[in-house]
Amino acid sequence: MRDITGAIAAWHAAGVRFALATVVQTWRSAPRAPGAAMAVAENGEVAGSVSGGCVEGAVYEVAREVLDTGEAQLVTYGISDGDALEAGLTCGGIVDILVRPTDAAHFPGLPGVLARIAAGTPVAVASVLSGGDTAPELSDGDTAPAPAPAPAPAPGGNLVVVPEVPGAESGTLGGGERLDAAVTEQARGLLAQGHTGVVRVGRHGEQRMDDLAVFVQSFAPPPRMLVFGAIDYAGAVARMGKFLGYHVTVCDARPVFATRQRFPDADDLIVDWPHRYLEHHPVDASTVICVLTHDPKFDIPLLERALRTPARYIGAMGSRRTHDDRLTRLREAGLTDQELSRLSSPIGLDLGARTPEETAVAIMAEIIALRWGGTGERLTRTDLSIHH
Repeated sequence: MRDITGAIAAWHAAGVRFALATVVQTWRSAPRAPGAAMAVAENGEVAGSVSGGCVEGAVYEVAREVLDTGEAQLVTYGISDGDALEAGLTCGGIVDILVRPTDAAHFPGLPGVLARIAAGTPVAVASVLSGGDTAPELSDGDTAPAPAPAPAPAPGGNLVVVPEVPGAESGTLGGGERLDAAVTEQARGLLAQGHTGVVRVGRHGEQRMDDLAVFVQSFAPPPRMLVFGAIDYAGAVARMGKFLGYHVTVCDARPVFATRQRFPDADDLIVDWPHRYLEHHPVDASTVICVLTHDPKFDIPLLERALRTPARYIGAMGSRRTHDDRLTRLREAGLTDQELSRLSSPIGLDLGARTPEETAVAIMAEIIALRWGGTGERLTRTDLSIHH
């Protein structure tokens, strides 16, 4: 939903009602991952996508029904049965989509969610997908069935969860305080990892039961990309990183090169020695580091520190001769072979790239492949799953 927050925030501010359709579960080769969203306004406008075009028309009609009735719907789409007029996924996947109203009566916490997403602060939204009816059980000594359990909450409901302060959650799933508390605990766990997914609990929040399926969508701060070296290639990498959703920082010790005119797409532009900047700014397991300076006086002290952080990706630009010299210097600085094995150098995939823009594509392709377990091979030459 992050990519459509601008549109739906504008609708909300203008008082335009809209329904929100969100991919909540997928199987096999579904085109969009859980969390992908499409919003349909009461005036017919559409923002976002849930399948890249396969089932948007059908979801649009469901969204119009939800706007009319005010009741959420959980719909499933699979491979088309061959009828050209029937909505289906030609890729052969299966996708569950939750379509829910977002007016003040159904989603009062939406303005706060949008504000936290815009501010880059963590927030999660939990919604019930389904709950099966279970027969009452007999306990030892019972001679008659126990009272029928309370009905499961209907699909929808919106429980907003933030990580900072216990009790700061808002909204409800519609199944009582115990259910909200149990799902809040699980949602905070997913949010801490930046994961979106389905959790299962009992109707009253029992952790060892699975009566209810609850979708938890996490909006963690965007991952960070640290680009060191204010060269033309860095400008292209910054643009590509921003396009792919990273919070991009460009750092160089030379103020004449590290200018806003040269790097308009960077979120942060820092004039400092790269290794000194890295020493004073946190790096987590989602951070990617691109070292593009290919100058030993910058590279070696920077990489010495970078390779001892938990960064997801560390790549360095340079020729193979530069790479060999770099490894020698880093070993002399005390780095182990295990630490050096984390270094992607020369940086990027072999695409035959020549221009800064092509090189940026090669670098980002390597980062994407590492994140999702891709091989970097041409799909036509593999029989692996397209979506890892």
